[in-house]
Amino acid sequence: MAGNPTVFQFLGFPVHVRPGFWVFMLLVVFAQGPKFGVPFAIFLAVFTLIHELGHAFAARHAGCRAQIALDFMAGYAAYTPTRDLSKAERALISFAGPGVQIAIGGICYLAIRGGLSMPEYGNAVQHAVLWAGPMIGALNLVPLLPFDGGHLAEIGLEGLAGQRAHRLMQWFTIGVSVAAIAFMALQPTLVRWVFFAVIPLLSVAAAMNAERSHDRRGESQQALSRAEALAWATGVVQFPRGSVPSPWFRAWQQLQAGDRVAAEHVVRLDLADTEPVNWWPPDAAPDEALAAVLAVLQPPLPQGRPYSAYVLSGALLRVGRHEEAAHYAATAFNASRQPMLAVHVARAAAAMGHRATAFGWLKTASQLQPDVVMSAVQAASEFDPYRNDPEFTAALTQ
Repeated sequence: MAGNPTVFQFLGFPVHVRPGFWVFMLLVVFAQGPKFGVPFAIFLAVFTLIHELGHAFAARHAGCRAQIALDFMAGYAAYTPTRDLSKAERALISFAGPGVQIAIGGICYLAIRGGLSMPEYGNAVQHAVLWAGPMIGALNLVPLLPFDGGHLAEIGLEGLAGQRAHRLMQWFTIGVSVAAIAFMALQPTLVRWVFFAVIPLLSVAAAMNAERSHDRRGESQQALSRAEALAWATGVVQFPRGSVPSPWFRAWQQLQAGDRVAAEHVVRLDLADTEPVNWWPPDAAPDEALAAVLAVLQPPLPQGRPYSAYVLSGALLRVGRHEEAAHYAATAFNASRQPMLAVHVARAAAAMGHRATAFGWLKTASQLQPDVVMSAVQAASEFDPYRNDPEFTAALTQ
């Protein structure tokens, strides 16, 4: 759903409440009528947050950074591990959400009902607590994706099927959902419940489509990376349609031809560009080639497009110009708030032994995009002396 989320901190976790969540609550009230819909929407919102807090606390206990989002028809807790999690830890994180929802929901229902019997006829609050708490929590343990029960089943299936477990669970979910929809459609008394079989079907179909798109992007990026590496290794320029060599390779070509002015112009033009990037960073470039291109850039170093500034600060890091890299990346970050620029400041600070500064910038970066930052930090050798430092872990997980 479009729109900016409301963000607040609750029990140490960022909570993003997206507009779709409020739309869904209004639909619940409209569909059920005010008498039952209002208390059901209220308790559904409360128990959804409780459910996601269960996941988040379990993830934090496993050393992960977690945050919560509440959206249309769903809530989810995203967590970023700082190490490889065991199957038992992943299973505990998956179970913690529905487990806490069932436990707290059950306690609340017993408190207002005074026993285990079914709710009183016409008592909207009792019905709302029963359904929003233990009933929906139990339904979440159904072994179908995207429910927590489906993730638990997938973890168990990994012992037999390995990496194929995820795809097998997706097809299992599709098969069960289609069968359930067909069965309910033929039963007049069950037709009104067909919506519950449609949810996992649509969710898995959307996830599979997103995964295919991600795979296609990955293949395209790999082809572009190989073309950039080939250009640096052999000088052969053979790039996929719609992409070009990096400005760093083109600037290096100009230097090889003896034109320092043109080399500088290529890099400055790229930083001034506002179009989508269609080149790969010069990861395969020799350090001496990057140093030569940097040497032709007259101070002050040019700022501009965030991605291009990120690549330039990375080049400064590679050739050992750490203080310049820190100042340049910090200036670029202040203009664009891109987390990877903050990582570059942290890398430069770590390389110079400025521990507190490095951890501060890491914390800033991880608050913006924790999963991407975690991958970048794991690959950065500048942080090797600090990996066993509790404050280093805290900067990435709190």
